[in-house]
Amino acid sequence: MSSMKMFVLVVGCVLVSLAGCQTTLPKPSILCKAFSTCDSCIKNTKCLWCMTNSTCTDYPASYILPPPAVCKLSQARWGVCWVNFEALIIAMAVVGGTILVSIIVCCCCCCCCCKRQQGPDRDEERFARRREEIRQRSDERKVERKAKHDDIRKKYGLTGLITDSDHPYRKFENE
Repeated sequence: MSSMKMFVLVVGCVLVSLAGCQTTLPKPSILCKAFSTCDSCIKNTKCLWCMTNSTCTDYPASYILPPPAVCKLSQARWGVCWVNFEALIIAMAVVGGTILVSIIVCCCCCCCCCKRQQGPDRDEERFARRREEIRQRSDERKVERKAKHDDIRKKYGLTGLITDSDHPYRKFENE
């Protein structure tokens, strides 16, 4: 039973793949030399217009930039007629550089923000330790003061007159 399911699945895949494949004839390529104006030439992305001799030539796809033998960069037009290839390259480099610098600045800002978020944690710990030390010293001084006051009370015989629960300032000690 499982081999039958596998067979049906394979046959179905073959039929679907055959139905998806359609053979189309490639469009006949238009020769760039047939164009006589800049506007008609640059509509085809495989063509390059040279202003020096007003000719439309095939864009040399093997090179990133057209070599000077084909046309000088300042006289070459590709994409639009009103911008020469040299200015187009400079403009694209400026835009690309601006985008790259913006991305780097954003990444640096994000990294700095992450570090700043970690910084207050260390500061808070330091302040908490310092507050705890100050509180401990205050408690030690309080105990020392109480011991001195008790010694003075013993010296003058005042220990039995006022009990600790009846002490008038007792309610202020917890605050």
